[in-house]
Amino acid sequence: MALNRLRSVYPDVVNQSEQLVAANIDLVRRIAHHLAARLPPSVQVEDLVQSGMVGLIEAARQFQPGQGATFATYAGIRIRGAMIDELRRADWTPRSVHRNTRRISEAIQRIEGREGRAASDREIAQTLEVSLDEYHMMLQDSASSQILGLEDLFGQDADPDRMLPGGGAAPLEHLEQDQFRDALAKALSGLPDKERLVLALYYDEELNLREIGGVMGITESRVSQIRSQALHRLRVRLQEWIQEAGS
Repeated sequence: MALNRLRSVYPDVVNQSEQLVAANIDLVRRIAHHLAARLPPSVQVEDLVQSGMVGLIEAARQFQPGQGATFATYAGIRIRGAMIDELRRADWTPRSVHRNTRRISEAIQRIEGREGRAASDREIAQTLEVSLDEYHMMLQDSASSQILGLEDLFGQDADPDRMLPGGGAAPLEHLEQDQFRDALAKALSGLPDKERLVLALYYDEELNLREIGGVMGITESRVSQIRSQALHRLRVRLQEWIQEAGS
C-alpha cells in the first residue's frame, strides 16, 4: 500500500529503485519509533514515517554499491536525516533556549581553553553568572531542544551527513570521514567519566534516561542534564569540524 502511494508521487524514482525501497520500508518505521521515543508526545510517528519515506526514496536513487557501506546503513542515515530535517522545520524551541545553548558552549570553551581541562558544572555556572540550580535548568531546557546524536553537535545549518559513510563518497571524502571519526573518538575519550558513561548507555546501549538513571543511581532529569552538558562539551571540542560542515 505504501509503495503504491509512493509510485503515484515518484513514478520514475520508485520504478528504478523499487526493490530497495520495498525491502526497507520496515526500516523507516523502526527508525521513526526509535526517534519518537526520545521526543515530546506531540510528535506523531506517522509524520516521521512520511518524512522518512522521502529519505528512503532519495537513498535508493543515490546509492552506489561497492563503496564500502551497505544500503541499510546508507539509507538509515538518509531516513533519519529527513525526519530530523522535518522536525527542525517545525522547531518548537523558544529562542531563549537556543540563546542559552550558545552561551553554555561559549562558557565551556572559555574555561577549557584557559584551564586545559574539563570545565566543572560550578565553573560554568559562575561564568554564566547564574546559580548552579539555574545552570542545571538551562541544561534541562537545552536537552529538550536536542534531537539526537551527531545532529546535536552540528546544529541546524550544518551537514553532518557528509562526515558519515555514504554510497558515493570520493577518496578525499573517505579521508575526511576517517579523520572526523578519529577526532570524535578523541573528544569522547576526554570527557569526564560520568558524561562518557551516559553517552555510551544512551547511544551505544540505547537505554532511555530512566533506565540510565537506575544504572547510575541518579534521577532521570540529572541524566538529561549530564547528557546535555556532554554534547555541549563535544560541540566545543569539535568546533573545527562543525564550522567546516556548516560552510
